[in-house]
Amino acid sequence: MIPATIIQGERVAKRGRLAIGCSATVVDPATQKILLIRRADTGRWAVPGGYMEPGESVIEACVREVWEETGIQIRVKRLAAVYTNPHLVAEYPDGNCVQVVFLHFAAESIGGDLCTSEESPEVGYFSYAEIVGLDMNGLSRQRIDDALAAQKAAVIRDTYTVT
Repeated sequence: MIPATIIQGERVAKRGRLAIGCSATVVDPATQKILLIRRADTGRWAVPGGYMEPGESVIEACVREVWEETGIQIRVKRLAAVYTNPHLVAEYPDGNCVQVVFLHFAAESIGGDLCTSEESPEVGYFSYAEIVGLDMNGLSRQRIDDALAAQKAAVIRDTYTVT
């Protein structure tokens, strides 16, 4: 898998199409550890997630993506954050450009068997202290922090970076 190229610039997202991404910070109720995947395209650790497909709800997309990437079934507890950035677009090797609106959820694992996939060759549960030392982009770290924060309403972040 070849990763997307991130292009930044003033309103550069005008050249792309909109896509909705759904991801989750999944906490195991028994261990209080957080579920992460190592992405096949970048080799970096991340929260599980992906694009919403036509005909599904955002919760269904989140549940499906986590299951496809990890083998874990989840219960979505709440919307933790929304991330958008009109000055950033992801350009894929096939020429597709997308401005992603990420919906990030706080969730808990409720079953399943941890397993790898083509998209995530390594998966595991990590304590917050362990996560600090992992190779992970800033957006994944922000998602975890936002999901673990005790805010009453979802955070809306109109700019984010991926580095």
